[in-house]
Amino acid sequence: MSKEKIDLNGKNILVTGSPGFVGANLVLRLLSEMTGGTVVSLDNMNDYYDPKLKEYRLSLINKAAETSPVRHIFIKGSIADRPLIDRLFDEYSFDIVVNLAAQAGVRYSIDHPDVYIESNIVGFYNILEACRNHPVRHLVYASSSSVYGGNKKVPFSVEDKVDHPVSLYAATKKSNELLAHSYSKLYNIPSTGLRFFTVYGAAGRPDMFYFSAANTLAKNGTIWIFNYGNCKRDFTYVDDIVEGIYRVMQGAPEKQNGEDGLPLPPYAVYNIGGGTPESLLDYISTLQEELVRAKVLPADYDFEAHRELVGMQPGDVPVTYADSRALEEDYGFRPSIGIREGLRRFAEWYAEYYKSAD
Repeated sequence: MSKEKIDLNGKNILVTGSPGFVGANLVLRLLSEMTGGTVVSLDNMNDYYDPKLKEYRLSLINKAAETSPVRHIFIKGSIADRPLIDRLFDEYSFDIVVNLAAQAGVRYSIDHPDVYIESNIVGFYNILEACRNHPVRHLVYASSSSVYGGNKKVPFSVEDKVDHPVSLYAATKKSNELLAHSYSKLYNIPSTGLRFFTVYGAAGRPDMFYFSAANTLAKNGTIWIFNYGNCKRDFTYVDDIVEGIYRVMQGAPEKQNGEDGLPLPPYAVYNIGGGTPESLLDYISTLQEELVRAKVLPADYDFEAHRELVGMQPGDVPVTYADSRALEEDYGFRPSIGIREGLRRFAEWYAEYYKSAD
């Protein structure tokens, strides 16, 4: 699909879910790259995980904003708060919206379904309604590799059918894509969904396996390795995710009319994944080695004594594997940061962060 090129400089941009993990890194990128404009961060700062991490990321953003030509404004609030969303769109007339706010986590959705409906369905609907009533140049939103469910065909392509989610989280992300498509068709809103594949990195989410494993190992505990280690994941370092979002923001699906004279939906979906599924056991071994190198674990650490192989968890899938060729063809980008480099960056950050916290 042809793209409308958008110069981000001087634009008003809303990033929801910042100072969340991906959102904070995106805002930092915008503050360093743009030569003017306004970036509004919105997050409810909930306690799904330690709020101190979000406060830490926000402090990095505030520090970067001091020397950036871009105005940064942080709003504490929820996308499920319709009056707040409408007020922000009224006040700032956003050119670009990047919706990264969502209740994340596959396993958490099994026991806490209400928060997923509130944030991922009601909240996303509020964003779509605001984009309808205050037309934007481009709506970019986070989807997830979880929409592929138990897909047996690999690599996963955006052309594949994704009608069999295996968790409520996955179902809400597929719902986002469907809602965005209908709003793109009905109201000619340019929208692009991005299916993220297992994002990891420095200052990440503590509920993600690599981070929770580091916490457990640092306390001399034992980590559980699901599906007896027979899992593969397309791990994608956060900087690659941010690079993808940054490029996509600048190229909105072009508005066009069909043969019937009615608008064709200016709508697209892409995978963002490394394209190289890694064995969970290899990933864990690399993580342990890097934690030793960063002096989080002692040099004589006994890896085998701190692992326990267990069965598959409800909602999990054995393999994720991204076909990201469409992203490369349309935006000239393919994720390239391997797990050794990515986990080294994480381990070095982890050692520094928790040393300073002591």
